[in-house]
Amino acid sequence: MLAYPKQILIEPLDGPFNVLIQPPGSKSLTNRALLLAALAEGASTLTNVLFAEDTRVMMRALQQLGFNLEIDEANMAVAVHGRAGRIPRNSAELHLSNSGTSVRFLTAACCLGDPASQYVIDGIPRMRRRPINGLIDPLRQMGATIEYLAEPGYPPIRIHGGGLDGSALSLGPMLSSQFVSAMLMVAPFCRHLLDLRFDGSINSLPYIIMTLDLMERFGAPIAQRTMGPRFQLTPGKYQALALAVEPDASNASYFLASAALIPKATCRVKGLGTGSLQGDTAFAASILGSMGAMVRVGTEEIEVTGSQLDGIDRSLNDIPDMALTLGTLAVLAHGPTTIRDVGNLRVKETDRISALKIELEKLGAEVSVDENDLHIGPPPDGRIPPGVSINTYDDHRIAMSFSILGLIPGGPGLTINDPSCVAKTYPRFFDDLQLLRASTQAST
Repeated sequence: MLAYPKQILIEPLDGPFNVLIQPPGSKSLTNRALLLAALAEGASTLTNVLFAEDTRVMMRALQQLGFNLEIDEANMAVAVHGRAGRIPRNSAELHLSNSGTSVRFLTAACCLGDPASQYVIDGIPRMRRRPINGLIDPLRQMGATIEYLAEPGYPPIRIHGGGLDGSALSLGPMLSSQFVSAMLMVAPFCRHLLDLRFDGSINSLPYIIMTLDLMERFGAPIAQRTMGPRFQLTPGKYQALALAVEPDASNASYFLASAALIPKATCRVKGLGTGSLQGDTAFAASILGSMGAMVRVGTEEIEVTGSQLDGIDRSLNDIPDMALTLGTLAVLAHGPTTIRDVGNLRVKETDRISALKIELEKLGAEVSVDENDLHIGPPPDGRIPPGVSINTYDDHRIAMSFSILGLIPGGPGLTINDPSCVAKTYPRFFDDLQLLRASTQAST
């Protein structure tokens, strides 16, 4: 894994760039595919797998649970020998760092253990402040026995095996789509039909659709899926398959946003487009295009060419990870930007709403928070001040999104503190960012 210094200075580019980028595989798809393959019958081969902190956590945890993974990091491939819905080992203590997907998905999966089995799930101190009761409560209604080992509602937890009954559940607003995805992925192994109805909104609904689409590729029987939303899943099984993981759409957003912000710069991303499973691919057309960038979305490619951007007023409830990217673009857009319905950012790797406000104000932006909405006004003179250092709060998305602003030709650049936090999902991010600089130099 690459080691970065304690600070990285992002220096301005000499001018617009023209670059082709293919980010590594999607974290969201990789961790879902690893678990589904482990629960399937037979051996699945996963390619273009992301090797980063979050996915290594998932791989290690599956091995601790007794699954056989043949890991070929040099070729970004993993062969997973599935156990048809069984958890091979009857006990394990899983330390899952700050990997939200691993904690939520494995909490549900460990319920499938034998009746005598027990599993402890824990993480770093920040993970102990990320609520999990929104998943534990419905799992208990489905027949699970789960204990809180410290503060109720938060990890660490102890899960007793014995399987799940399924149920007809009526659920209120969900803080995290990962809670829903976790329940859905174990639904084929419930003893009865699982019928999930939602009385309130679901954050990040496209991630749930991604989960269902991937489950169907593994052969899951899905009786009903409506965007009411309501999901019905009948008992069944998964079948092993060969799957190439798409590039990470969230991580692609930083390169596409860099192009959008620099007039005449162009970035093309291969492997993403209209056929993608990832909801964050909508960022290019629905956000960058609305702000004034020129956007072309094909079946397997997204291209963005920069122009002067205008501020927008937009709900990001479906794609909240993109709020940080939009927030940084808002600093140099014409006019104010409002980012709505992103209250769940408070329980991510850090309190992203608070962090975004603090760091944007260092850049001269005027920022106010109104419950779940962010209002951002660009600096009065339209320029960011020199000598700014951005704190990253051990949050990969803060590091990557703010890096965009250091690239602006004629700007002062900026410093990113603790850049190694990008190892969570994109260890080579700052090296790939240099491809933009290399493209600029090659064109001069």
